[in-house]
Amino acid sequence: MRLAGSLQVVLLLTLSTEAASLNIPPEVEQLPTIVYHTTGPIIALPFDNTVTIRCEARGNPPPQYRWTKDDLDFIPPHPATIRSDQLATDGTFVLQNKSLARFQGKYRCFASNKLGTAMTETIELIVTTLPKFPKQNIEPIVVEEGEPFVLQCDPPEGVPPRKIHWMSIGLQHIEQDERVSVGTDGSLYFSHALQKDSRQDYCCFADFLRIRTIVQKPAMAVEVKPWTPEYEFADGGDLGPPVRTPSLLLPSGVQTEKVLLKGAELQLECVPGGNPTPKIAWIKMGDELPARAKLDNFGKLLTIAAIEESDEGKYMCLAENSAGQAVHYFDVIVEEPPKWLTEPPHSQLTVIGSDVHIKCSVSGKPQPFILWRKDGNIFEDNPLNNKRVLDDTLLLHNAAPDDSGVYQCEAANRHGVVLGNINIMVMNMAPLILTEDHHEYAVIRGEDMAMNCSAFGSPPPTISWAKDETPETIEGERFVTLQNGSLQISSVEKKDSGEYVCVADNSEGKSSIMAVLAVKDPTHIINGPQDMQVISGTTAQLMCQAEYDKSLADSFQVVWIKDGEEMTFPTEEPSRYFLGDGMLQIMNVNLNDEGAYTCMARTRLDGVNRTALLTVLDVPDAPQNVEITELKNRRHILLAWVPGSDHNSSVIEFIVEYEESQWEPGKWKELHKVPGNQATAELALHGHLNYQFRVYAVNAVGPGPPSEPTERYKTPPAAPDRNPENIKIEGHLPHQMEISWEPLLPVEHNGPGLEYKVSYRKLAVDDTWTEHLIKRHSFVVRNTSTFIPYEIKIQSRNSHGWGPEPKIATGYSGEDVIFRHCLRENLSVPTAAPRDVAVEVMNTTVLRVSWTPVPPATLRGHLKGYHVHWLRKRSFLNPDKILDERHMLSFPGKRTHAIVPNLDAFSEYTLTVNVFNKKGNGPSSDPVTFNTPEGVPEQVPILTTSNVQKESIRLVWAPPLVANGILTGYLLQYHLINETTKEALDSWEMNIAGPDTTHWQLEGLEEGSLYLFHLSACTRAGCGPPLAQESSTPTPAPVASVDGNHNCSLSFPRLIPGRATHPPPLAPGLLNISSYVSDTSAKISWTAREEQQDLQLYVAYMNNRDGNWRISKAVNASQSFHVIDGLNPGTVYTVRLMAKSLLDNASIFEDVIQTQGTGAAGQARSISTKGWFIGTLCAVALLTLIVLTVCFMRRNQGGKYAGTPPPGRQDVVAMDKVKEKEDPDEESQAMNDDTFCEYSDSDEKPLRGSLCSLNGDDAVGDGVSRDSLVDYADGGGEFSEDGSFIGEYSGHKRGGSVTEPNGFGPVSA
Repeated sequence: MRLAGSLQVVLLLTLSTEAASLNIPPEVEQLPTIVYHTTGPIIALPFDNTVTIRCEARGNPPPQYRWTKDDLDFIPPHPATIRSDQLATDGTFVLQNKSLARFQGKYRCFASNKLGTAMTETIELIVTTLPKFPKQNIEPIVVEEGEPFVLQCDPPEGVPPRKIHWMSIGLQHIEQDERVSVGTDGSLYFSHALQKDSRQDYCCFADFLRIRTIVQKPAMAVEVKPWTPEYEFADGGDLGPPVRTPSLLLPSGVQTEKVLLKGAELQLECVPGGNPTPKIAWIKMGDELPARAKLDNFGKLLTIAAIEESDEGKYMCLAENSAGQAVHYFDVIVEEPPKWLTEPPHSQLTVIGSDVHIKCSVSGKPQPFILWRKDGNIFEDNPLNNKRVLDDTLLLHNAAPDDSGVYQCEAANRHGVVLGNINIMVMNMAPLILTEDHHEYAVIRGEDMAMNCSAFGSPPPTISWAKDETPETIEGERFVTLQNGSLQISSVEKKDSGEYVCVADNSEGKSSIMAVLAVKDPTHIINGPQDMQVISGTTAQLMCQAEYDKSLADSFQVVWIKDGEEMTFPTEEPSRYFLGDGMLQIMNVNLNDEGAYTCMARTRLDGVNRTALLTVLDVPDAPQNVEITELKNRRHILLAWVPGSDHNSSVIEFIVEYEESQWEPGKWKELHKVPGNQATAELALHGHLNYQFRVYAVNAVGPGPPSEPTERYKTPPAAPDRNPENIKIEGHLPHQMEISWEPLLPVEHNGPGLEYKVSYRKLAVDDTWTEHLIKRHSFVVRNTSTFIPYEIKIQSRNSHGWGPEPKIATGYSGEDVIFRHCLRENLSVPTAAPRDVAVEVMNTTVLRVSWTPVPPATLRGHLKGYHVHWLRKRSFLNPDKILDERHMLSFPGKRTHAIVPNLDAFSEYTLTVNVFNKKGNGPSSDPVTFNTPEGVPEQVPILTTSNVQKESIRLVWAPPLVANGILTGYLLQYHLINETTKEALDSWEMNIAGPDTTHWQLEGLEEGSLYLFHLSACTRAGCGPPLAQESSTPTPAPVASVDGNHNCSLSFPRLIPGRATHPPPLAPGLLNISSYVSDTSAKISWTAREEQQDLQLYVAYMNNRDGNWRISKAVNASQSFHVIDGLNPGTVYTVRLMAKSLLDNASIFEDVIQTQGTGAAGQARSISTKGWFIGTLCAVALLTLIVLTVCFMRRNQGGKYAGTPPPGRQDVVAMDKVKEKEDPDEESQAMNDDTFCEYSDSDEKPLRGSLCSLNGDDAVGDGVSRDSLVDYADGGGEFSEDGSFIGEYSGHKRGGSVTEPNGFGPVSA
């Protein structure tokens, strides 16, 4: 058959001649396919109101439905029994309960359209009625004692499951045992009758569980006649009924055949009769019973669950008693209904003229019979028409379009039926691509992706892909065309972006579509959250800064997840949470905030996450269950407690506190400490006190709350446990000795009536002690000799006894004092100076000094220690300048040497030593002169790059603040850096000779590469620590035009000492950046272009001594200046002008300034009132006016004008001229005839970066100011001695070079 042109065939199938199914979209003409139908059998219960039978199919045109019942056309008898819509377009119908019985039968559904017909399997409807026993009169059963008999139940048919009960009229169950039992047929079996079996009310009850119905059979009567022996015995004894040979009441006959389906449950039953009751044994002939076999009903029922083919065979039951035996045989046969060997036959699409094979592979026992149909009609074998049925295979030779249709394979045996509908389409068709044309795909770089190209055709088309309208097929390891036509690209790269063409081709034609691929940059977190510990009540800050493809900005979002659940943040104020700029702040953190926080940065294409653990630290909880246990006596106890939670910070210690009610009631005091891993404390208590105890824990966060106090604990009185301590023996006056001590605390009295016994005697002179008993804590001994040693001891006592034996202390009576001119003058200082003073210079800053101690007789008092004084006379960097830097260190006690730190390198010193006692200092030793050697310089304060060209970079730096010797030059190391891994690919090193060199031009660099530079200053002692700076050589780009006004601006990369940085992008250039520096303030000025008037600027400055940065508030660029107040006089600062208030952001410029010294300012103020000073100022003002006039005239003439240098700057002009001659090419590049660089002849010193412009290509200059960077002159300061072991040192370290010790120096070499 031929499909019409309007047939939009969209068949989603694999590209092979045999598909799993013909999955055709609904809008396309297609064969009908049944997608759902009711499966049988359907059991209609009596209380069901309706029965619904469903049949649903898809197809285009929509299929029409018809039904058959018992193989005859079926139409419901009345429309009321059908759903509201028509049966022809809906295969579902509903049957009402009232007339349900007449609809019992076997139904089949047929779904048809103009292309073919599909059909269902048989659906059987079974209509049940309420079960009931027939009305009947049952005659009583009369049996003789000893005979077997059966009470027949014959239960009615009904809905399974069914359960049989035998009971009396009074609903009492009939007792069952080996003799009496119920069979599977419901009957009650007696192997032999007894007299007790006689009764009139044997009732059979049938319980139908599913329909909750129980029916009862009329009662049956049984009369058991007693057995009468044929002969009477002489003794008249009763032998009972005779023995009977076993017989089988169930089943009858000798052999039974049992046919079961595989998987069903096998039940074999033998109910014996006989007297005595026979025993039943089960045997499988020739084999053992399966392990699954079990016996029920007193061994009469053999059950095997889920029977298998291996369970087939002959089984025997053996009934045996003392009279004999009986047997019955069961032939067990296991069969199967039809089933597919693998799966139902597949639908097929084939071209005209090909052969079609449909194989119906089924199994079953007995072997199923196969019936073939086409469109519901029986298919006959027709050799003449090349249509053959060969057993389980249907063959269509040289198939034509009219062979298309729905073929049915129905396999059946006595146990069931399987039916398969097979759609066969015979057609030729040019390729039709099903995928949307010009579909856009977005994918993240590095991921795998596939671009779809689903196509249908007959024969199946071949799919090929090309890129960017090139005819060549895409090839490469990363490109694979899948079986379904999709193009799979592995590890997508940026260059894969573009337009792709998919071409589908077969013998009938060709078709193509276009797909557009856009490769996006992946999202990655550049600053993710870090594991942190925060203290409860503080603020936790979790970072989540991510980079993502800007084209995905509309879908980018940052989501925070805590412990696996997405966090939601309240919108009302106030809130503890703050979200902003890639950061989550949690204020006033508490223990509930602890957990794992996951930051997820995602777009519609990708997402990344980073997890950090937030641990909340808090003070420990209060200990619990504090208990007291006595140890040796009531004054020695053990305190035990249960620690509370430490809240993630280990307990450092437990502190036991006490409160007593006698001396300071209500005041808690510390008594004892134990380590944090201990939960007990042994306590020695004072006597005569009424205690309470409590415990609290301490961790790194702080002390926690105390426990609940214990019950009161009273200790008995006792003698004092200790004597006074810290005994002081002083002789403030001659012939007198004052003794004092720390008295015992009130809680240490241990009882009432505390007193002290003071005993003293001359050392090594008296044998007897002089004793006094006093209550105060001081005593004066009078009429002593001058400075004579005494032995003293003090013992405490109370009304309960004496304290322990006291220790002996030694002291001296008063030292010598004489009076002269009515004034008391101290003459008791030491009289001798240390001798043999020697020094050993250990390194550039540390000294070891030694001496011989003074004789003891010259001390004239107690030795307190030694003073070491040293004077820095001069620095060899400026030998003509006389210094007077004095320092002193105190070394207590008796000693013969000391270490003196913090000396200045490369300097000349003198040193003296003196001894001192309590009264004062002794004379100084003879001075010793020594020199400190050269040291390595400190780090250079600033390093920057300029004049960055494709193969060269200019480095500019300032000399170190402290040279520690004579500068010999600089060591430059630079490395080629891999920008991805940050590893060094290659390294170079060079020595730059000349201490005055402050810039260097590096040539031969690689274009478009990142370099890391390390620069160290060097002396003869070696090289100091390096300063690092990164910079990149540019990639060639079109040269931007230079602004016509040629005003000068410059952007510098930021510089962080000791750390490599990336060169920042150039900020918008500001003009005429300059500064005015006074002693305590600095004014930064600039000129902003019209388009820069709304720019927000920030001024940052750092004291180079402490390294702390301070940042101003936002300053509008139109303001043109900013004043920094509160600077220290004579101090070096680093200043930055930035476009953002972040120190790690690129600065517009950076410079080093120095405030004016305190002395200079004071001198200026003092001389400003002098007449000659005022005259000088007038002359300078006149000279300035003349210079400005000349500048203005030359500028109007259009000539090249570099400005008249201020006094002291002629060396800069001269150096510029020399440079112009030596390097005309560089000068011509740096400044052409059309360039005019403004010069301000005022007190404002141009900052570095204010002379020349960098507009992205650095084409206007070398990027370095010819002005001074700032020479780091000597800083003033005063020394302040605080008497500590290491004194405080002030005064700025000397720096610079020998040739330029003061003032400003030029940057140019």
